[in-house]
Amino acid sequence: MRGSVSIPQAELRWRFSRAGGPGGQGVNTTDSRVELSFDVAASAALGDTLRERVLDRLGHRLTGGVLTVVASEHRSQRRNRDAARARLAALVRDALAPDPPPRRASRPSRAARERRMQAKRHRGEIKRLRRSTGE
Repeated sequence: MRGSVSIPQAELRWRFSRAGGPGGQGVNTTDSRVELSFDVAASAALGDTLRERVLDRLGHRLTGGVLTVVASEHRSQRRNRDAARARLAALVRDALAPDPPPRRASRPSRAARERRMQAKRHRGEIKRLRRSTGE
């Protein structure tokens, strides 16, 4: 990517809670589930055009302009923090990526159309031969 954007640690909000699932004896005492929130609408790290692009592309994932990522697949809080940070970075990176070039309309070649029609005729012939003669 041309210009990289780094989100300051001060703009990230962390919440920790108890996660369900495997964890042995420590599952009921360890706050290993991680919620990482990033307020896109109020971020100073993004310029106006970048902020609008992220708000537009991630609008379905935002709640009040805040992007929240949850990680609870690991037993340790540290690994869940790393997973949440990586997931948030991937979401923002994908949202900031430029649009792909527009698709240019194309048509199948004459030879491709002929092959398709030949295959259809062949398939129809196979099915015709399967039929009973009615005698």
